[in-house]
Amino acid sequence: MNATIRFRAINTGQKILLAVLVLPALSLLSFSINYDNLPIGAPLPKADERLKDITGKDITLKSAMKENGLLVMFSCNTCPVVVKNQGRTKEICQYSQSKNVGVVVLNSNEANRSDDESLDAMKDYAKAQAYNWYYAVDRNNVLADAFGANRTPECFLFDKSGKLVYHGAIDDNPTDKSSVNRHHLKEAINESVNGKDVSVKETKSVGCNIKRI
Repeated sequence: MNATIRFRAINTGQKILLAVLVLPALSLLSFSINYDNLPIGAPLPKADERLKDITGKDITLKSAMKENGLLVMFSCNTCPVVVKNQGRTKEICQYSQSKNVGVVVLNSNEANRSDDESLDAMKDYAKAQAYNWYYAVDRNNVLADAFGANRTPECFLFDKSGKLVYHGAIDDNPTDKSSVNRHHLKEAINESVNGKDVSVKETKSVGCNIKRI
């Protein structure tokens, strides 16, 4: 009888130890779940979803689209990769506008909304970066989930008909601008605007995980 009690005590202790070791690991894994990306050729999702812009106005992706399409970029204020690519982000957004492609930058870091990713913090960031395009809150990750966006920065380019023609990174070297060999997004914009098939439709985005709720 004593041996049985002793075995049960050891077994219970092992279960507790296993829970202590495994549960934190499972918690970490939950932050690295990848959502399925929107497939090339898909229509613009959640086009009529109302989004709060840093101007205080509500916008929609549909209203932001221009004659030659729309660039949607998932970004934020604090990701080191975003910060390192600030210059390139400004350049490509300005280039998009020069080609009559609308621009919406979305902040989907809902888990940090009360801190560094608040609307007020977004306003300060956009002012410091001289944004003159939309920078909007993706409340409850609605757009990030619909797009299957996972990282910041991550880009989705839609043509004039509202179909996805490119998804991925700005260029092929987010860590070293001087070593860039191909400007993926710029090339995709040029091909799309000129009515050509986008030659490189998907590339890998490198950046921080979106901090979903």
